[in-house]
Amino acid sequence: MSAAESSPGLLGPFPDPARAVHAADDPVPGEGLRERKKRLMRQLISDTATAMFLERGFEDVRVAEVAAACNVSEKTVYNYFPTKESLVLDREEAMTAAIERALGPGGPPGSPVDAVVALITEETNGLYDYRDFSTDEPSDLRLIRRFVDLFEHTPSLRAAQRDMMERLAETAARAMAERAGVDPHDPEPQIAAVALLGLWRVQFQAVERYCDGSLSRAEVREHVVAEVQRAARLIDTGLWSFALAVQGRNGREQLKLAADAASEARRQVMTALKQAREAWRQVVIESRMQEEQGPRPGRPARPGRNGRPPRWPGR
Repeated sequence: MSAAESSPGLLGPFPDPARAVHAADDPVPGEGLRERKKRLMRQLISDTATAMFLERGFEDVRVAEVAAACNVSEKTVYNYFPTKESLVLDREEAMTAAIERALGPGGPPGSPVDAVVALITEETNGLYDYRDFSTDEPSDLRLIRRFVDLFEHTPSLRAAQRDMMERLAETAARAMAERAGVDPHDPEPQIAAVALLGLWRVQFQAVERYCDGSLSRAEVREHVVAEVQRAARLIDTGLWSFALAVQGRNGREQLKLAADAASEARRQVMTALKQAREAWRQVVIESRMQEEQGPRPGRPARPGRNGRPPRWPGR
């Protein structure tokens, strides 16, 4: 498959109508002739529409014009894509499947944060392997930035993307809840899903920042992945207890144990601090008593700093 076909992410597809014809050289295993023709037509329509949107703007291109450019009827376009926005956002089905595989019961071992980072990293690596099929040369990365800008400057696309993200967050919550053995409407899988889907937003913004033509493809890939990993580390520190439940698959009891362990650790730390403070007070009291009694015969006094006895901070 081409890089665009294998990527389930929010940033594809990128425009190249010739790519649909070229994809015939990459048949999907088990795919019949009818299914292949439908796949290629869907890809042709989406790529043609995206190219037209980038050239003229999303609002200034009518679906009828896309249909004419593909030599099909407007009804055929709507048979493949229910809305104009879905001509661009056509990876939701692939993303849903990828999220279910990564976070559900059959997902890889490890935390859900690591699973999503691996998914985004794989997607990012493929993103920069796009090639212009007419020349077989790597695509200009500035084209990717123009695609991101198309979303940023089109309210209807932003709204459609936001709705899609909400549906994908529900998919992630259900997948993690099933794996952890908890209710998907519990607060833990709900907030975890929203946080994890936010990593794609970080990727989206990083692509816009770095695909300006000043960096090589390898450098752009490195910067984008690094920013996703930074955000993931921040999420990981807040999701550790639920991540344990997902990894351990022990459900609600695992969450309770993790919360109890955190409370016990905090209690122990507070106890240790109190003991340390009490011990320091005893040292101060003994020092003052020795100061008042004077030095013992043959033993000099032990002043504190600047000749004064030690004091407990804040006193």
